Formats: sequence, structure tokens, C-alpha cells
Amino acid sequence: MNQLATPLASQTGIPANKADLIAEIGRLRREKNAVILAHYYQKPELQDLADFVGDSLELSRKAAQTDADVIAFCGVKFMAEVAKILSPQKTVILPDMEAGCSLEDSCPPDKFRAFRAAHPDHIALTYINCSTEVKALSDIIVTSSSAETILAQIPRDQKIIFGPDRHLGGYLSRKFDREMLLWPGVCIVHEAFSETELLKLKAQHPGAPIAAHPECPPAIVDHADYVGSTSGILNFAKAMPGSTLIVATEPHIIHQMQLAMPDKLFIGAPGADGNCNCNICPYMALNTLEKLYVSLRDLSPRIEIEEGLRLDAKRSLDRMLEMASATVGKGDLGAKG
Repeated sequence: MNQLATPLASQTGIPANKADLIAEIGRLRREKNAVILAHYYQKPELQDLADFVGDSLELSRKAAQTDADVIAFCGVKFMAEVAKILSPQKTVILPDMEAGCSLEDSCPPDKFRAFRAAHPDHIALTYINCSTEVKALSDIIVTSSSAETILAQIPRDQKIIFGPDRHLGGYLSRKFDREMLLWPGVCIVHEAFSETELLKLKAQHPGAPIAAHPECPPAIVDHADYVGSTSGILNFAKAMPGSTLIVATEPHIIHQMQLAMPDKLFIGAPGADGNCNCNICPYMALNTLEKLYVSLRDLSPRIEIEEGLRLDAKRSLDRMLEMASATVGKGDLGAKG
């Protein structure tokens, strides 16, 4: 790996009182000239103290526009790497370097390189949930917000590899009637939803629409009234006329929904056991207030990317940003029907 990380310092001296801990994080934020980012899947207490809450790429782009010297990314490793790719002059820290991603883990760079070599007539359209090395091996990165806009611009006779999420790739393939070679990765969170339990919940709330992330399997997506990114699902919740929404993505997004729409009811889609505890991302959960405090105090663990690798990865990200802006206002994957 070309990524380097400095080890966490001793965690002695962490304030035991939560209010004191939050106050100390605020002090360190000012002292270090840091911006704190929190993904929608983070614990509510981390979302509440962040400067920006949102999707991964959106957060990195916002941080790049600030005059902060330090980016503290409460998310997972590939997200912090994107922040470093876009802001190489800033110090980027991640509260817990073990906060990974099952999609990234499913796609080792050496195997992806070999797969590409075996299909030289294909371009690699790669979901942002992957390592910096895989981004560098890709032609165009996509997010769940930009995937449709980008795919629509690729000639139909151009052969495509899509990875690492086979569910997002399969959704796009079906919707656009485009044959693609799909890397067999899945998100362990979205894979955990149960169609049977979802239908039971829908029967209890027959008027409630279902909003699903495209990382969900087809059996879940096929029942959804809206399919889109986390920010897209949040916007759908704000615009929908009804008062109840069933949400098929990591349940911590519901915190932002409840803050914005306290009069509406948001219900997390259930897992196989009839509840959504199994759908809390175990990687996102590794970040805590205590670890954020230590990372700000010591400016570690720190994301470092070799410059040649960073530039190679940035090319595929830049291509995405260029193509995503080609159709202004096209937006997210959108409502079905």
C-alpha cells in the first residue's frame, strides 16, 4: 500500500465528561484550524458537531473550498483518501484507520489490474467506494448521484467494466439496458436488508413510500418508490407529500431527516431478524468522539498518498466531475415509475 498512517498516541487525558469532551474538540478545531466532516452514516453525536454533514464526495469538495489547514474526516478510509486527493496541501486525519469498507476490501488493486488487463477493450467505470490504487487504475469514477449522468454520455458500443458494487452496476445495467462486466463486490450493510421483512413493514404502513440506496440488492430496489444516494434520499424525504417514509439505507441518515422534518415518521428498513440493528455500518461505527479528540490533538492517524498515485487517481475523479457537470440539474438516480 502507498498509504501511510502515523499511529494513534496514548489516549490518556481524554475528558471523561461528554460536555467537556465536545468543548475540547471545539477548542482543538479552532487551535488547529480544522474542519470536521461527518458522513450521513456517522453517529448522531458526530454529525451534530461537524462543520459539514453529507455524502463523501460532497464533503471532500466542501473541505477543499475552505481555508482550513486540517480536515478531520468522520467517515471511512476511502472517503478520507478522496479528501487528500482533492486537498493535497491539507493535513487529512481519520479518527480510526481501521474504518474501512467492504466494497473496497472486495476489490484488491492487483486483482483489479489483472481483470482490466484481461479485458483491454473495456473502460473501467468505477464506484467511488474503492481504494486510491483502484481509482488510479480506473478511467472514470462515479458516485450514486452522478452515475446515470455519466453512463448516458458513454457510447453504447463502448464496453464497460463496472466495479466494485455489483448491485449498483446491475441497477444501472437494467435501467439503461447496458451490458456491463460487473465486479462481484457488495456493501455488507445494504446486503443485509430482508425483502420478506420489508414487505411485512410495508403492509403495516401501506401508504408509506420506500426510498432505497442503489447498493441494495434487486429484491429491495424493486420495491422502492425512489432509488438514490443518501443525499438524494434526504431530498426525497423533504419533497414527498406523505408523513411516513421507509428508508432502506444505513439508518443513521434518519438523524438528519428527523432534524429537518420532526413532524414526519422515518422507519429504517429491517434486516432478516425484523429490525435494522444489522444494518448499522460496523466500519462507520468505529469513529467516536474520543477518537476524534485524539486525532485532532495529535494530528493522527494521518492520510498520506504518494504524489504520482494521487495524480493518477485524481484524473479519474476529474473526469467524473467534468462529465457530471455536463448535464446541469440532471441530479440523482431518481424516482421510479
